[in-house]
Amino acid sequence: MDLNTVEDLVPTADPADYRPGDAWLAGGTVLFSNGSSTLRRLLDLSSAGWEPLAARKDGLEIAATCTIAQLYGFASAPPTAAADWPALDLIQPCCNAFVASRKVWNVSTVGGNLCTALPAGPMTALTAALDGQALLFSPDGTRRTLPVTELVTGDSETSLAPGELLRSITLPASALSSRSSLRRQSLTSLGRSAVLLIGRTDPSGLFVLTVTAATVRPVQLRFDRVPSAPELRAALDAAIPSSLYHEDVHGLPEWRRFMTEQLSEEIRFELAGDPGEGTP
Repeated sequence: MDLNTVEDLVPTADPADYRPGDAWLAGGTVLFSNGSSTLRRLLDLSSAGWEPLAARKDGLEIAATCTIAQLYGFASAPPTAAADWPALDLIQPCCNAFVASRKVWNVSTVGGNLCTALPAGPMTALTAALDGQALLFSPDGTRRTLPVTELVTGDSETSLAPGELLRSITLPASALSSRSSLRRQSLTSLGRSAVLLIGRTDPSGLFVLTVTAATVRPVQLRFDRVPSAPELRAALDAAIPSSLYHEDVHGLPEWRRFMTEQLSEEIRFELAGDPGEGTP
């Protein structure tokens, strides 16, 4: 779609250049798809020169401009520094959850998917499940970090202030060292995610379940051990009121709730690793 109100394309990654009527441009797959009648300038991040992915001892930093194709390729051949991170196995299934062409993969960015804040956003699911911390740059020169679970606040809603720029997301080594399990459900074989759940257990025994796509924002449950089936069901009921389940053409809230309960039990059972715990 043409953005026929846009008057200028400004190559910059400096939030101080922001003014009302501007929008940050990374891949632009959603920006150009949705169109706008108010935008005057696009602040183009393509020349920012940020390293797409940096694996360090304390975790993995993903630049906001990292494309889905780059992230997928990293998981295919991770560097030595990432050899002990089994949760990297989540990356490719989350990339595949886009159900998009490789052409789109080569343009769409991790940061763009997060900032668009669609409930079905697979990068929201991935980074929230792995305790991602978002680094934000503000027009006044200040910086802040925010958990991804707090960055995405609703359907197409974020906690970003006007002009604020997502610079990167860091996934800590403690989360990347976890055993993990993913479940995804859609109404059709090539449809948008209607339920996307990720569970993990880290070396200390911590169990974390992250619910996305079924809900308008990420919901995360944490236990100091793998819970029993009744404990997990009760925690889901307490954490997710009916109003939080998403409703659109891809699934009714009642169905999303039912599938969330079913798939979360599958994840719990898998990560418990104990047949005596029951059956999914």
